[in-house]
Amino acid sequence: MLQGFKDFILRGNVIELAVAVVVGSAFQAVVDTFVSAIVTPIINAAGSPESSGLGFSLRSDTAEMAQNTFINFSTIINALIVFIITAAVVYFIFVLPMNKLSERRKKGVEPEPEAPSEEVILLQEIRDELRGRRA
Repeated sequence: MLQGFKDFILRGNVIELAVAVVVGSAFQAVVDTFVSAIVTPIINAAGSPESSGLGFSLRSDTAEMAQNTFINFSTIINALIVFIITAAVVYFIFVLPMNKLSERRKKGVEPEPEAPSEEVILLQEIRDELRGRRA
């Protein structure tokens, strides 16, 4: 059971996925900061001078009530922009190159990973035979 887990972890896909998640999270923070610092003020400028952004208040009885019931469209637009930019970067940096590499391997342009040597294959056969005798 532990050997299967070890093989799963060391397969390479899990490590690449972990790196992609860490890089994606870091990049998402950069994009979020960019959008909050640059795009949000531009979107909020489209709102009326009396409002605090692109949106409206449901109740404007008092200033506090107006602030508490403010529906802010700029935060939704910002979230969509962050998502689109992050998805585009992940696609162009991770997905597209991996797809190109896989196409090249299918065409034979990119060599397949080297097969294990004859000694390794022989040792694997001996190991399998010894396991078979135990059972």
